[in-house]
Amino acid sequence: MLQQAKLLRPSTTLALILALLLAGPAIGRAEVLMTKDEALAAGLGKAERVEKEVLFLSDAERQEVQQKARAELKSQLFTVYKGMAGDAITGYAFIDTRTVRSKPATFMVVLSPEGKVRELRVLAWKEPPEYRPSGRWLAQFEGHGLEPHTALGREIQGMSGASLSSRTLTDGVRRVLAVYRVKLAEGG
Repeated sequence: MLQQAKLLRPSTTLALILALLLAGPAIGRAEVLMTKDEALAAGLGKAERVEKEVLFLSDAERQEVQQKARAELKSQLFTVYKGMAGDAITGYAFIDTRTVRSKPATFMVVLSPEGKVRELRVLAWKEPPEYRPSGRWLAQFEGHGLEPHTALGREIQGMSGASLSSRTLTDGVRRVLAVYRVKLAEGG
């Protein structure tokens, strides 16, 4: 038996085409949640000024960071923004962009002067919104340093249905903490 295909009425077809055309530009566009300047002002808000510093890791430092972070390091260059009040450092901010599944996400990790996570914030997200971490999920990093328990499945719980997002951001935080430990902490 042959089944007859149902055809859409011309008005329904036109409405569907219009909806797709209007939604088309929004599909695949990054959701920018905060600019770099807005993020730095929010994350380093107590600072009188913010100083930008580019850190270069030697090959030995790169290996040490990877070992401490337990995560791959693709670049030996890191930019850190130091919040300053007089001569005192009020905090450090690192901004990083990583591919989550197939699209980039940009996030900022703010550390206290002692190297503990003060804040983790998503600045831009190009993946589908259902994979974007919630504020509650991001907040679980606060107060953590580079300890073994700052890892997925330990103190950091994964996001259900978004394991790549969980892994990407957790590895990113651990890389920042390791760079802090190797390049910025007293005594390295």
